[in-house]
Amino acid sequence: MTRGIFITLEGGEGAGKTTQLRSLRERLEKSGKNVIASREPGGTPGAEALRKLLVNGDAYNWDAVTETLLHFAARRDHVEKLIRPALEEGAVVLCDRFADSTLAYQGHGHGLDLKIVEAIRDATIGGLKPDLTFLLDLPAEEGLKRAARSQSYERLPLEFHQCLRDGFRTMARAEPERFVVVDATQSAEKVTEILLSEIKKRLDNT
Repeated sequence: MTRGIFITLEGGEGAGKTTQLRSLRERLEKSGKNVIASREPGGTPGAEALRKLLVNGDAYNWDAVTETLLHFAARRDHVEKLIRPALEEGAVVLCDRFADSTLAYQGHGHGLDLKIVEAIRDATIGGLKPDLTFLLDLPAEEGLKRAARSQSYERLPLEFHQCLRDGFRTMARAEPERFVVVDATQSAEKVTEILLSEIKKRLDNT
């Protein structure tokens, strides 16, 4: 059986990742694709339990190392119980955030040495990387205006979110073959069409 394709949506708060995940799932399923849509932290019962600690609590309760360990604990459960099996079955796996978010938030945002984040990543999920990553990019100020400010990270200062944006852009420049940077200030419908066009290119080449 042909391996599936792993596609992630990344970006700061309010970038529209959840909206785009839903639209992509609907459009790809209508075209006959077997689609698994998930999110991080979360996606499995164990990972969702950790999400409650990380997202719904107070972001200042944890230092950067502890946050990173918790995120990768959730991610390993997600990968082993959902993502890898789905890819082995040939599914299109869509995920709202993955390891790039931990590099951005805990590394670039909270200042944890990126080598530490990468070492924990490699120890927990090995060499698994998305085949395609969409970076939904918009100014931090605009993203925070859109965000509900109900989750812990959304309540962090503007400077933190500006560091996030810079971090995501740095990662995108380092891996242009994997990342597609999309202007998220455009309408949701326009962004969806751009994402679908890029996905079609990848699927046609597999």
